[in-house]
Amino acid sequence: MRLRTVFIVLLAFGATLAFADANKRLILKDGSYQSVTKYEIEGDRVRYYSAERFDWEELPKDLVDWPATQKYEEELKNPISHTAEQIDKEAAEDKAEEEARTPTVAPNLRLPDGGGVVVMDYYHDVPELIELQQATSELNRDRKGNILRATINPLASNKQKIEVPGPHSRVQVHVARPAIYVNVDDAQPDTSAGNSANSKDASPARPQRYRIVRMESKKDSRVLGDLKVSLTGKTSQQETFVPTEGQPISGGWVKVTPVHDLEPGEYAVVEMLGEKEMNLYVWDLGVNPAAPENAGVWKAEEDNPQPKPPAPPPTLGKRPSD
Repeated sequence: MRLRTVFIVLLAFGATLAFADANKRLILKDGSYQSVTKYEIEGDRVRYYSAERFDWEELPKDLVDWPATQKYEEELKNPISHTAEQIDKEAAEDKAEEEARTPTVAPNLRLPDGGGVVVMDYYHDVPELIELQQATSELNRDRKGNILRATINPLASNKQKIEVPGPHSRVQVHVARPAIYVNVDDAQPDTSAGNSANSKDASPARPQRYRIVRMESKKDSRVLGDLKVSLTGKTSQQETFVPTEGQPISGGWVKVTPVHDLEPGEYAVVEMLGEKEMNLYVWDLGVNPAAPENAGVWKAEEDNPQPKPPAPPPTLGKRPSD
């Protein structure tokens, strides 16, 4: 009996080594890898036998992340066994981490993983999340570059309207007080022409960093505000700001909601870069209770979706007599 047990252990150990040998990886510096059964270094090249294409191939030695490759090989030689309790704990931790990144905003409806800007809407009393796309606000008369370089060549009493192309936003919400959830990269904004009016005060996300602006609809555009250039070259912006409240929630998200009901019309979510400056890239939306349902919405998932009942068996009629 003891010999049989030893044989089984040796057999399992040999199978583990064979599996590890057949699943070697050359991990590359770009994060990808090549599955190989064996490899050898020849000068500045690595020659390996592909476990996927069953042929010898080569690649430059400098492309391989050797510390990561060696670490992977060591982990294959020393596999870690997990108990059921450890697996349950790890699964619970992964679930808690995911829930922190994707907060619940309605029953069975969570914010998306990866961030973005989304608005909560209710269509026929059903909660829906809609992603807002960033629109490029533009200065009419193609004066955008000159305005942003006003400190070099200031123009007295110069005033330009900030406009967003199109008379209406693609997204039209049906509620008067929509909740907007923002989670964007906090890296310093690009200050090249057309990207932002001013880059100072680009600090980490905070409630007052994002605000809602009422836009005036024109024939082919929506007016966001006025940008003025003084004799000293300083720029300032005038917009119709809507009183809003900001509330940080988990996962880096900020919930932005208007204090009062919004009248039907066009609006934009803007990022403030300073006390009087804002990013010229905005997220636009409209308020229209009579609008059709938006496309590409996220709806709540059912807790325990019930399978459809099976179709009743076909009824056989009497065979007609000859």
